[in-house]
Amino acid sequence: MEQTESATPVLTAADRCDQCGARAWVKVTLNSGELLFCAHHANRHMESLRETAVTILDERHLLTED
Repeated sequence: MEQTESATPVLTAADRCDQCGARAWVKVTLNSGELLFCAHHANRHMESLRETAVTILDERHLLTED
């Protein structure tokens, strides 16, 4: 599994969490397709996602940048 953090945002405000519809900060690619997660749901599911994901794009660090 490859996990990356991007310095410049890839996800936009139009990208929405597949679970609740909030802004997505994490994109997970699985063998079956892609899922988008808000920070809350990414935090909740990250442990199991790391075990099954092909790639994870994590932009949650952009929430706390000045």
